[in-house]
Amino acid sequence: MDQQTLATAQEMDFSLLALFIRASLTVKFVMIVLTLASFWSWSVIIRKYITFRAARSEAAAFDQAFWSGEPLDELFDQIGPNPEGASQRIFAAGMLEWRRSHRQDGELIAGAQARIDRSMDVAIAKESERLNSGLSFLATVGSISPFVGLFGTVWGIKVAFEEIAISQNTSLAVVAPGISEALVATAIGLVAAIPAVIFYNKLSGDADKITSGYEAFADEFSTILSRQLDA
Repeated sequence: MDQQTLATAQEMDFSLLALFIRASLTVKFVMIVLTLASFWSWSVIIRKYITFRAARSEAAAFDQAFWSGEPLDELFDQIGPNPEGASQRIFAAGMLEWRRSHRQDGELIAGAQARIDRSMDVAIAKESERLNSGLSFLATVGSISPFVGLFGTVWGIKVAFEEIAISQNTSLAVVAPGISEALVATAIGLVAAIPAVIFYNKLSGDADKITSGYEAFADEFSTILSRQLDA
């Protein structure tokens, strides 16, 4: 390598900002999209952690109140028909159908148990949808980000070889900057994809566990109502 080429290579700025500025318009667009996807993924992750923590706390508090021995009618009157907590909403759905299943003379309308179970199943499905909202975005980012980054890299290498052909100079000092700019796109894609995949699996499992807790509560509550129906 001659002295002039060596001096040019030493003066070249290889910081991320410099590589972004020197990249082609297409590669810049890919980098920006992947960076925004990464930031949005982290916002979903943080929001879900807060939501799941609140859901666990609410479920534990309501579970304690439910098994405290207080009459269910009084507990329902306290929380009302439109409570804020997920466990409370499932309980309220069952209690509302329980009360609607009573005729004016106090007798139960036939099929009350099945209607109560369906009402709680619908409430659980709504809560499960709330818990899983946003997780599909993490799955999408985790699956396509490496390919989007690879597209940026391939396009950047294409542009780099075109510049080499125009300059007719194949020295490393000329080739390296273009290749470096192109590889940054793949690196950003991996940075966006890896946390998205990890936390999607973690949060999806947490959502399933919380939903399983709601289903277990609904089964226990249904059993209690079933005993009253049989009595």
